[in-house]
Amino acid sequence: MKVVVTGGAGFIGSHLVKGLLECGADVYVIDNLSSGSAERVDLNASLYVEDIRFAKTRRIIRAIKPDIVYHLAAQADVQRSIENPVTDAAVNVTGTLNMLEACRGSGVRKIIFASTSGVYGDLQKETITEDDPAVPISYYGLSKLTAERYIRLYHHFFGLNYTILRFGNVYGPGQTAKGEGGVIANFIERTVKGLPLSINGDGWQTRDFIYVGDVVSANLAAAFRGDGETLHVSTGQRTSINRLVELLRQLHPSEIPVVHRAAKPGDILHSCLSSERTREALQWEPVTGMERGMEATYRYWMEKASFR
Repeated sequence: MKVVVTGGAGFIGSHLVKGLLECGADVYVIDNLSSGSAERVDLNASLYVEDIRFAKTRRIIRAIKPDIVYHLAAQADVQRSIENPVTDAAVNVTGTLNMLEACRGSGVRKIIFASTSGVYGDLQKETITEDDPAVPISYYGLSKLTAERYIRLYHHFFGLNYTILRFGNVYGPGQTAKGEGGVIANFIERTVKGLPLSINGDGWQTRDFIYVGDVVSANLAAAFRGDGETLHVSTGQRTSINRLVELLRQLHPSEIPVVHRAAKPGDILHSCLSSERTREALQWEPVTGMERGMEATYRYWMEKASFR
């Protein structure tokens, strides 16, 4: 099976590439390396350093003729989307449209799209399901929702099969302290460096944090299941920012000071995604709890610091 992974040099994408290779797939990575790194890409995958917005990328996909395209490449920083909505839309909307055109012209069996819990905005609901209204409060959330709608219309008009996966806040080894879900990496990096943690607001805002290994297994399952579905890749459990600090203090031998700052515009107070539909549609289960996931991520950062 031939597979293209856009954004395959990034945090989630590089983990997915390894998972696909372990399953025996021929993997081709397309990444402009604006936030990813060529060093992340497994040597058994083929790397094309190109931008998803450009015609050359479309030609590459048409030459490869993959069975499946995993579209992970994105502008994924909420604050950057507010500062520069034009670039956000160019990458997340125009870039996705370019990938859809490439799929349509190369016989791709299915596109699997990495979306986000950010499409829901701040619904203030205990647990969000896929049937709840999507009312984004950032340009990032809006651009990902718009890309979703293009995908559904390509299915309607051209028969392109798809699965849309709305991720919770993904974390794990290899994540940088930037982008949508980077709070855990940010906290651990600062802890390892002996710096205080900065919390926006009172720290009681919550997220549905999911370990990267569980995200990879959901993506692998979507290659064969979940056709025409929009699904949550999540744990269905809330974790507060203050709880993250508590878990870190259990792992780290030194004191961890905390500094509170004003909340940022566009930030969502609470986000928890039901995963019931996904468990059934993909025959998938998240298996890594917060304690084990935080420990694995902390150990990664400690090992990284020891090699400096």
